[in-house]
Amino acid sequence: MARRARDGDGGREGVRLFARSLPWLLVAGGVAYELTTPRSFTAVPLFVAAPLVAAPLFAARTTLLSGLFAVLAMLALHLGNGTLDETQTITEIVTVAVVAALALLINRVVRRGGERLASARVIAETAQRAVLPTPAERIGGLQVAARYEAAQADAFIGGDLFAVQDTPYGVRLVVGDVRGKGMGAVEAVAVVIGAFREAAEQESSLEGVAQRLERALAREGTRRDGLDAFEGFTTAVLAEIPRGEAVVRVVDRGHPEPLMLYADGRVEPLEQAEPALPLGMAELGGWPDRAYEVPYPAGATLLLYTDGLSEARDAEGVFYDPVARLAGRLFPGPEAVLDALVSDVRRHTGGGATDDLALLAVSRPAEGQPGRRRTIPVVPRSAPGP
Repeated sequence: MARRARDGDGGREGVRLFARSLPWLLVAGGVAYELTTPRSFTAVPLFVAAPLVAAPLFAARTTLLSGLFAVLAMLALHLGNGTLDETQTITEIVTVAVVAALALLINRVVRRGGERLASARVIAETAQRAVLPTPAERIGGLQVAARYEAAQADAFIGGDLFAVQDTPYGVRLVVGDVRGKGMGAVEAVAVVIGAFREAAEQESSLEGVAQRLERALAREGTRRDGLDAFEGFTTAVLAEIPRGEAVVRVVDRGHPEPLMLYADGRVEPLEQAEPALPLGMAELGGWPDRAYEVPYPAGATLLLYTDGLSEARDAEGVFYDPVARLAGRLFPGPEAVLDALVSDVRRHTGGGATDDLALLAVSRPAEGQPGRRRTIPVVPRSAPGP
């Protein structure tokens, strides 16, 4: 594997070296073409291509130099041939000079576009950190890992959400999925996360937290002239891990059921006896939330996820089954669980995911288990030499 990685790095470095050399290779190729072909043949396309290739790939200085060298090369060639005063020669030189000037303009436009794109990426990253901050690795004695994988390349945030809060009632978690995309979904995510942070500290029961989220979405929908204007509804699963108790309480509001990964490799979905409507759909029917409680032994990992995991499809349209994929596998911690899941989903879909994916894994360490894995050298430092 290390050898393949080195070979891959060497291949990428070779491509980069070729790209950096391409403008100069084109000028050199133009000179060689002019010297080895009859006068009726022209290498103007090669000289013209040099600054055009440099424009989107290099700085303005390199673009200017490549165009200047192309013009100087043509002048030197025609001066040596004694054809500098011919009309065709002047036309060719002027053509290369004009294209070099246009290449400088293209370079400026590309640079400005790149700066705007970089600025947009910084803003998107900042927004994601503000709305979905990465939780600490250890909260309330539990090991925590979270991951957000956007379906679109270079996208950072969408309608999926997660949050972890250490409260007087234990560690409380939420993972949800807002209907819709774009800025409307991001605004709904901010409302749900903000309401959860406040309710998790104040409500004595997990059912009370769910009702606070329901009311927050209803208020926001009214303020925006109807729920449909505010993305409609949000599926969510809430969990509570009380201190000193080896249990987890769950309230599921129309969301994919969490999974419990046990230390012996078993995987069990935490299914709710009575399905409930998603948040924001109270007008269609109302019944009280009922948290259900399941054992949460030491060494087990609680996995919460959005439907970007369970609805990921392969080329034949087969859905990804996290229970079957995780069963029988052992992981040293929650981060390793998420790494394995993300890699496996990418293999399953061929890298063509169509929905965002949010993952939250929480492990209860077994007695004596270190908070983090440590790398142990194969040969101790005190080992005698050969």
